[in-house]
Amino acid sequence: MALIRAVKGIAPKFGKNCFFAENATVVGEVEMGDNCSVWFNAVIRGDVHYIRIGNNVNVQDGAVIHCTYQKSPVNIGNNVSIAHNAIVHGCTIHDNVLVGMGSIIMDDVVVESNSIIAAGAVVSQGTRIESGSVYAGIPAKKIKSIDTSLLEGQVNRISKSYTLYASWHDPRVKPVG
Repeated sequence: MALIRAVKGIAPKFGKNCFFAENATVVGEVEMGDNCSVWFNAVIRGDVHYIRIGNNVNVQDGAVIHCTYQKSPVNIGNNVSIAHNAIVHGCTIHDNVLVGMGSIIMDDVVVESNSIIAAGAVVSQGTRIESGSVYAGIPAKKIKSIDTSLLEGQVNRISKSYTLYASWHDPRVKPVG
């Protein structure tokens, strides 16, 4: 069972049909919408500020979401994928965004809707990611605009796929052996 714990008397709140892997960790002032999933070894730590997560958000294996004490909370919109081993820290991510594997998004960043942060990118503190763009590199810079096929083929497809993947995990099934 996932580690879900209150901090300073504030417990996480979840919408309907959320999936939590057995070793996922969600603590403190975290609010999550419907049809979300938090995968193996992912950590969502709302202990020093709040974290708000919309609907249809997946936080993949090893990803970390955290804040800066009394300064920078995390706000994540709808249909967002936080890919494997990404770090999302004290920032705002709007709707329909793909945060690539191993990327890092720092404090006070704003990622506008319909955007992609490429795998391995580092988005420096205070950066504003333009809607409909792909940002890559260290530090992350705009490399191209998103067309409809990229938005549907990557951002929306991955978000929808993780809702399906979560449905495959039946919490009633006990380990064999």
